[in-house]
Amino acid sequence: MRVEVVAIGTELLLGQIVDTNSAAISAKLAEFGIDCYFQTRVGDNLERIKLVLREALARNDAVITCGGLGPTQDDITRQAIAEVMGVELIKDEAIAAKIKTMFTSRGRQMSANNLEQSMVPKGATAIDQIRGTAPGLICPFGNKVLYALPGVPHELVEMLDRAVLPDLLLRNGSVTKIVSRVIRTWGLAESALAEALDSVIAEIDMSQDPITLAFLASGIEGIKVRLTAKGGDPNAVAGVIAKYETAVLEIVGSHVFGFDEMTMEAAIADELLARNLKLAVAESVTGGLVSSRLVAVAGASKWFVGGVVSYASDVKFKLLGVEQGDVISESAVLSMAKGVRKVLGADVGLAFSGVAGPDRTEGQEVGTVWIGIDGGTSGCHAQVLQLPGDRERIRQFATISGLDVLRRWLRRVHPT
Repeated sequence: MRVEVVAIGTELLLGQIVDTNSAAISAKLAEFGIDCYFQTRVGDNLERIKLVLREALARNDAVITCGGLGPTQDDITRQAIAEVMGVELIKDEAIAAKIKTMFTSRGRQMSANNLEQSMVPKGATAIDQIRGTAPGLICPFGNKVLYALPGVPHELVEMLDRAVLPDLLLRNGSVTKIVSRVIRTWGLAESALAEALDSVIAEIDMSQDPITLAFLASGIEGIKVRLTAKGGDPNAVAGVIAKYETAVLEIVGSHVFGFDEMTMEAAIADELLARNLKLAVAESVTGGLVSSRLVAVAGASKWFVGGVVSYASDVKFKLLGVEQGDVISESAVLSMAKGVRKVLGADVGLAFSGVAGPDRTEGQEVGTVWIGIDGGTSGCHAQVLQLPGDRERIRQFATISGLDVLRRWLRRVHPT
């Protein structure tokens, strides 16, 4: 079965909203082995929506639209679908009653145009709305089908799981699983990583295994290696994934910091928890970005004590015990790490100092960043980085690079 996703909304074409819905739908389809060869975006124009829907239906077995089901004047998806079906819109009294009840239960006044959401193309089936007011639609086109979903992401995903996927799988008649494993790396350029994995790629090309390997450059989140396998036997698919995951890990080794959705900060949390250590951070060039990422991890209070944004040099001197002089140096960043560890009572101190630009500082080039670690009796470590990009990218790269330096230091100094 082939499915096309059609995202509707002029705001998507203008770049005012990023289309995350199409990605979410396609990911769900792939999970169940349903092919999605096209994703289309179209603005809030009746004739263009109708054109896109006709083209999508002509080349696919099913179409899933998202957006344009609300109560405002530019929500014209229902009308477009009805005209493509060649039918009229009919008011569904049960849906109208639910919309009225929802407003009443929330103590809100309902505008008359909200009842536009109860209009359903004749012959279509409404999908009950649980989280909002706009119901979805299942619209038959001979032996094909069109599903219309609301554009609000959490409403869309709930409706997709509850109604659309079960209906699609029933129509498909079989379930093929597509499974992906994402290996997350930091510290290697995409070209270097690809070269390192030449032998694995060659083995995949020569084998009959139903698997692909792809590189996903993710900016400040590193390079991802995605293994994707497809088959009807879940155990066989898992076995193929495991085989090549092992091969990748043997080559990439210490550059791997996590898998699938794991972030660098979550990896740091795991490393600290495994060693029963608490961390404190002193930030200059990163200005709080490091602490912000760390506290985004649930349960961070178990391993993260806190941070000091010592942006002004006087704060480094008076609070963290850094000696008067240049602050973008090995000695300064080690003193910052030691100072914040002692001031906040942590086991490990991590410090950042550098030049984000646009101008040189203390004779140091833009992009020069020092990372300092102090572990008390476990010793200390400093490392200088030369990072690319503008001011914001340098700060972001410094954040994840510094956390990676800490991750590697913990594994080396505190092996589990």
